[in-house]
Amino acid sequence: MKKLFYPAVFHKDEGGGFWVSFPDIPECLTEGDDMEKAYEMAVDALGLALTSRKEEGDVIPVPSAIDEIKNNDGILVIVEFDMMRHLKKHSAKAVKKTLTIPEWLNEEATSEGVNFSQVLQDALIRKLNMKS
Repeated sequence: MKKLFYPAVFHKDEGGGFWVSFPDIPECLTEGDDMEKAYEMAVDALGLALTSRKEEGDVIPVPSAIDEIKNNDGILVIVEFDMMRHLKKHSAKAVKKTLTIPEWLNEEATSEGVNFSQVLQDALIRKLNMKS
């Protein structure tokens, strides 16, 4: 799960600015003093809602198609959220892993001063086609 795109409805607020709702994520609401700030807040709110659902093991809904959204009172905007970027920024805690390699390989790597953790991280990033 990398970049996610969800439709949002930007409603003009009577007091100025916009309030934002997400048809697919009813608990996700936010606001901003202008369109730019409302969009920034929408990205943050969407990220919080999605990561919260993920952490709690709840379903992350499939975004609705634009033509399926009933919108009579706002501006339909697609909001992008980069889940991987968010996780890299907020989940940097190290996790200990136990692994097994042949003794000869361990001896050779140790004699060369190989950082096993870094090699494993680099290999996983390549294997998963991710950017570090």
